[in-house]
Amino acid sequence: MSNFARGAAAFIGALCAPSLAFASVDSGDTAWILTSTALVLFMTLPGLALFYAGLVQSKNILSVLMHHFAIACLCSVLWVIAGYSLAFSGGGAWIGDLSNLMMSAITTESLTGTIPESLFAAFQMTFAIITPALVIGAYVERIKFSAVLIFSGLWLLVVYAPVTHWVWGGGIMASWGVLDFAGGIVVHATAGTAALVAALVIGKRKGFPSSIHPPHSPILTMLGASMLWVGWFGFNGGSALAAGQGAAMALLVTHISAAVASLVWMFIEWRKFGRPSVVGMVTGMVAGLATVTPASGFIGVPGGIILGLAGGYVCYVAVDFIRGKLQIDDSLDVFAVHGVGGVLGSLLVAVLATETFSGAGLGEGVTISSQLGVQAASIGITVLWTAIASYIIFKIAAVCGGLRVDSDAETEGLDLTQHGERGYHNS
Repeated sequence: MSNFARGAAAFIGALCAPSLAFASVDSGDTAWILTSTALVLFMTLPGLALFYAGLVQSKNILSVLMHHFAIACLCSVLWVIAGYSLAFSGGGAWIGDLSNLMMSAITTESLTGTIPESLFAAFQMTFAIITPALVIGAYVERIKFSAVLIFSGLWLLVVYAPVTHWVWGGGIMASWGVLDFAGGIVVHATAGTAALVAALVIGKRKGFPSSIHPPHSPILTMLGASMLWVGWFGFNGGSALAAGQGAAMALLVTHISAAVASLVWMFIEWRKFGRPSVVGMVTGMVAGLATVTPASGFIGVPGGIILGLAGGYVCYVAVDFIRGKLQIDDSLDVFAVHGVGGVLGSLLVAVLATETFSGAGLGEGVTISSQLGVQAASIGITVLWTAIASYIIFKIAAVCGGLRVDSDAETEGLDLTQHGERGYHNS
């Protein structure tokens, strides 16, 4: 028999008697998570990168873009080597194991639910990329590039992977019944806490707060924010891991929360300063998205509206308090927007997931107060561990090569002093 005939026979046989390994793969679910994976990566590259780049001075735009691109590459490799295994392998309460080192246990036949495990691993990789990338906003315009790499790599393995295991990998918080649909605890609480630690450890920018320049390009920031909004449909909707009613509702409440929070922020600025700003409105959008993220798969439309109202107002107050009252230079308000928003949504889901607010309902025998206790305990442990570990990792980075550029380099800008390039050239 010729090779062509053998191939044809094999193909016909596969059609007539498909492998049991592939029988439970749902093509619709797989197509949706393939799309969601691309959308979540799109949130970082170029969404978050442009959002942050527009907020800094023009002499630092390339450094911000470089941080995002380098973190995406570094964390992808580390996720394959050990991050995925630590997060999703083994039955330990506090950490996974290394049985899936280098993703060696993943084959074309491996499944996670109704999708290929390779796709699940890739989808989770995009979360592992954007979480340390969020922290960039706390240390822009003054950090050494080497410190960014050291901190982000170690942080992924020491903070992000264990917390992911606690919540989504069958660890201690999963056993408690914690509700975190798409990352209010895993992503936003960890990134926000690390950002606050970064701001305190690295210190303020020169001249903060009196002589800090306004965003050099609100246009870039608005474009990046728009990409984030679109990408967030994959972030929250994709976390259903299926193309069904759950994903559809998660997408709807995500959108309405972002819209409501944007309007809240806009009207607060309008009343306070006499005119609304583009940067303020898109920051409100991000606050709404961060707040709805942990609850998006458990709530109905009323919950989305409430979280938009709460996220827009509370995060605005947090920005004013952290930057204005405490004068902590969390440069792009990562803690006040992502940290506070993620924690707020992670607490309110205990109420808004109930049928009273058209939610999916709590588990059998679970009350609002008991669920709230689980949420609070999970948040507290996560924030405490993230703060301690982040502080230690920053100190390690300081020993390895230093954290902060010198005063002259900060004045000249990181684009030229750290990377030998300029984002803009005068004609």
